[in-house]
Amino acid sequence: MAEGKPLLRSFVEVPRDSHFPIQNLPFGVFRRRGQPEGPPRPATAIGDFALDLAAVSAAGLFDGPLLSASPCFHQETLNMFLGLGRPAWKEARATLQKILSADEPVLRDNEALRKNCLVPMSDVEMLLPITVGDYTDFFCSVHHARNCGFIFRGPQTPVNPNWFHLPVGYHGRASSVIISGTDIIRPRGQGHPTGSAQPYFGPSQKLDFELEMAAIVGPGNELGKPIDIADAEDHIFGLVVMNDWSARDIQAWETIPLGPFLGKSFSTSVSPWIVTLDALKPFACEAPKQEPEPLPYLAEKNHINYDIPLEAWIKPKEQSEASVVTKTNFKHMYWTVTQQLAHHTVNGCNLRPGDMFATGTLSGPEPDSLGCLLEITWNGQKEISVGNSIRKFLQDGDEVILTGCCKGEDYNVGFGTCTGKILPSLP
Repeated sequence: MAEGKPLLRSFVEVPRDSHFPIQNLPFGVFRRRGQPEGPPRPATAIGDFALDLAAVSAAGLFDGPLLSASPCFHQETLNMFLGLGRPAWKEARATLQKILSADEPVLRDNEALRKNCLVPMSDVEMLLPITVGDYTDFFCSVHHARNCGFIFRGPQTPVNPNWFHLPVGYHGRASSVIISGTDIIRPRGQGHPTGSAQPYFGPSQKLDFELEMAAIVGPGNELGKPIDIADAEDHIFGLVVMNDWSARDIQAWETIPLGPFLGKSFSTSVSPWIVTLDALKPFACEAPKQEPEPLPYLAEKNHINYDIPLEAWIKPKEQSEASVVTKTNFKHMYWTVTQQLAHHTVNGCNLRPGDMFATGTLSGPEPDSLGCLLEITWNGQKEISVGNSIRKFLQDGDEVILTGCCKGEDYNVGFGTCTGKILPSLP
């Protein structure tokens, strides 16, 4: 907040601890509860309400040059809006902050229009806000990389030499990206054989969460034409909280030599509201110093992360309350999202609106800031307390709740929650 400038406030009453004040205005897609045949509708969140952007558009309130004639908010996903680029995103944000502000009468004083546009969160079902064409998972936390290296390779070379020269990633499975609240069926697959026996086959015995965030791509690039690091930010619409569920026993057996496959592709949960980079700007902070210096195509003048406190909670089936199992922060990430995007396209790979790329598990430097059970329990070598229960890995009936929220001066910019409950494996 600029010195002497009053804090922007909405006419919609926003609880002090809300993730969704007028300073945030994240984007999502919803359907009214009880209307399974109703079309999905783009929305923004304000306090305990979803603002129906199709209704706002139909009322002619998007009157700027880029959006006044655009059908982007009459689509069933946000992909068209994402493809319009940063000028359109800024125009939308400015319009929404204006019509929702406490001193603007256009919605505040029009009861019929207000009721048509503002839908209580209790009356909405949140949907996957984008069609995910492609999904890439990076491996960008040095603390996570180092811990995994110790667990699987020992202390000699816990982090491979290439890791400090490029953001390591692999191609994930877009079809199994799901919205928060969707149940997770325990996957089946092969695990390490014991002695001379055949590999184990059956339900995963080491099911894990991964506390991650993911960037949502706006305008893409043509095949063969990389995105320069200086322009990368303009191709990222915003961020979501993500749980890249992992079957550690399946993953460990299959990974060599080509990387994760069935141990990851069964489900990836994302939070429903995409928080824009514009909303996150007040929380920009210096990213970790990189040594050696990155190659020129990854060297950025504005080397920033965002100060986003993150938490993971587990609610065991037999307990009424969830317990926090880790607290970490996005700011610890070694390779920034802009570096990830520039690296992704440097070979000419084309990205498209709605594509998603994730950070990998976001672990911090402290023992209580590790982003997955693999690290927290050191691959099951120790137990942790979860309320009145003990866990090494996730059990059937466990619910995992991930959340992230930036703490501003008298307001928050939050992501809501990303949740999923474990169901038993299919017979």
